[in-house]
Amino acid sequence: MVGLLLTIIVGLFILVGTIIGRFLKNKKSVLDFSISMSFGVVVCLSILELLPEILETLGKGMGFKGLIFALLCVVLGFVILFQLDRLIPHHESEDHHHHHKHSNCHNEHLKHIGIVTSLALILHNIIEGMGIYITSSTDFNTGLLLCIGVGLHNLPMGFMIESTLRNEYKFNKVLVISLIVSLSTLLGGIIASLLTTSELVMGLLLSVTFGMLVYISFVELLPQINNISNKKIKYIGVISGSVLLMISLIFG
Repeated sequence: MVGLLLTIIVGLFILVGTIIGRFLKNKKSVLDFSISMSFGVVVCLSILELLPEILETLGKGMGFKGLIFALLCVVLGFVILFQLDRLIPHHESEDHHHHHKHSNCHNEHLKHIGIVTSLALILHNIIEGMGIYITSSTDFNTGLLLCIGVGLHNLPMGFMIESTLRNEYKFNKVLVISLIVSLSTLLGGIIASLLTTSELVMGLLLSVTFGMLVYISFVELLPQINNISNKKIKYIGVISGSVLLMISLIFG
């Protein structure tokens, strides 16, 4: 039950991002900090916690063959998110949006982007929900940290849903769409809870999760961090995420 609760929490970060995108004026600073902090949490979690767990489960248990299986599953996790994220278009700039805000054609384009993004995120979140559930079933503290890291990564997704659908739907309808996307993470957790939880299966699924986190860190987050102009927010965010993770591992 605790693992399923974590999948709900991580999904609701998308809903929170949607609400922030609607009401917060200086959302860029919040976005930059959440991306930076998420990078620190996810990278440190992957290296300091998940990787040793995978080596312990598959490396010692199956030897060299286990490491080969682990590597293949890491690649699989990476490729799964790569393919899903191809369906998620890049967010257009606010200036571009402002310039075309009275254009019906442009609004229809944004609506299309919002719908495609939402559908892709549902698939994306199901996979993430499975990873979070499996990880928390192995170690609750690790699952909680993964929940925080992936949750912060999900905030910008909420921003995107709100900004692309705001001109076509009332805010309460945008919230419903965002809530559906958010709860898809729970669906992933439910699916994972029905899987066989042998040590081998857990090790393989942790390896898939590791591959997903590598993708999130270096393909999604790092390019965005490099584009953050406010270096103070960037560095404080990364350091805060890393310190939070290491403190949790020490006292967890």
